[in-house]
Amino acid sequence: MPRDAERIERLQAAMKEAGLDALAVGLPANVLLLTGCFPVMGNSFAIVTREGEVTLYSPEDERELAEGRCDDRIVYYQPDGLESLRRQVCSTIRLDGKVVGFECGEVYEPASYVSMHLFGNAVAELLEGAVLRPAPELLARVKAVLTPIEIDRVRRACRIADAAFACGAELLSPGLKETEAAAYFRDQLVTFGTGFEGVLRTEGFVFCMSGPNSAEACAAYARSRARQIEVTDFALVHCNSHADGYWTDITRTWCFGPASDRQRRMYEAVFAARAAAFDAVRPGVPAADVDRAAREELKSRGFGAEFKHSTGHGVGFAAVHHNARPRIAENSPDRLEAGMVFNIEPAIYVDGFGGLRHCDMVAVTESGAELLTPFQGRIEELIR
Repeated sequence: MPRDAERIERLQAAMKEAGLDALAVGLPANVLLLTGCFPVMGNSFAIVTREGEVTLYSPEDERELAEGRCDDRIVYYQPDGLESLRRQVCSTIRLDGKVVGFECGEVYEPASYVSMHLFGNAVAELLEGAVLRPAPELLARVKAVLTPIEIDRVRRACRIADAAFACGAELLSPGLKETEAAAYFRDQLVTFGTGFEGVLRTEGFVFCMSGPNSAEACAAYARSRARQIEVTDFALVHCNSHADGYWTDITRTWCFGPASDRQRRMYEAVFAARAAAFDAVRPGVPAADVDRAAREELKSRGFGAEFKHSTGHGVGFAAVHHNARPRIAENSPDRLEAGMVFNIEPAIYVDGFGGLRHCDMVAVTESGAELLTPFQGRIEELIR
C-alpha cells in the first residue's frame, strides 16, 4: 500500500500549528489515520513526528496485515502487557523533552474485532520523558477532511456495500423474519468483500426493522427482531460496514405490495429532502444549511415533526458517531470543505405505523456533492 504523503503532510502542518513535536495514538481508527493499517485487536500503537517519520508498533500476530497496509517503519512486539510495548517505544524513539500530543477523553470507536483492547489513559504511560498535550481536538479536525487516497478507500467500501444491497434486495420478501432479511444483506459484505480490489478485511453490521418496528429506527441503537415482514410493511435495512477500516453508513427502505397513499407521500417527501440536501452541498457552505434544506422540505410536506434526528454526520474513519465532523445538524458550527465525507439521511418515523429512511454517503468536491452510494436511488426500485 503506497504511503499517503498528503495525509502525513497534513498531520505535520497540524502538529506545527499546535506546537507539537509528535503525535501518539492507540485507537484503531487513529492508527489507521497515521499508518493506513486498521488494527484487529486494538493492541497497535503509532507515532508520527513533525518531521514526518511514522512508526507503527504492531502485535506479531498481525504482521501480515500490517505489512500489507503500512509502508512506514513497523516494530513488532508480543502483546503480553503494557510494559513490553513501553520498552519497544523507549528503545526505538527518543521523546525526552518532546511535546507529544495524545488521544484522550470520550470517544466513539468503531469495532475492529469481537473483543478490543483500548489503551485509554495508558497511552501516556508509553511516552516516557515526553511533555504530554491532549490532542482530541486536533485528531477530530484532521479526520474531518479525507485525502484523495482515503476517499478512494471509502468508495471501495461503498462498492462492496452496493453488491451486498443488490443481493439482499433480490432475496428480501414478505414472510421473512427481520433477522433472516438482515443476514442476506450482511453475508455478501464478507463473502464478496474479502479480496475485492485487494481488501484484506471486511465486516459489517446490518439490521432490518419492519412495520411498526421501523418507526423505532430513529434511535442510535438498531436491532433486528424475529417479527415476520408483512405485505403492507416498510422494511428498513440499515448497514454500517468497513473495508480495511474505512466505514459506510447506508439505509434503504422497501415497501411491499402497492404503496398506500400515505406511504407514497412519505417516499416523495424523503426523496425531495434528499435532493434538497444534495443541492446544498458545496465547499464553504455551513453544514447547518444542508440540514435546514432537508428539514424544510419535510416540514413543507407535513412531516417536520416526524424527522427526529439530524441529517447526517461524518463517516469514513467513523461509523455511528453523531459528533464526527462535519455535523450536518441544526446548530452545527461546521463548514463544508472539499474532501469531507458524510451521510445524508432524511427520514420519517410515524409511531405505530412505520419508518422510512434513505441514507446515502457523499463526498464534498470543489463543485458540489459526489454521491458515493448511487444504487437503489429511485422510489420505483424500492416499492415492490
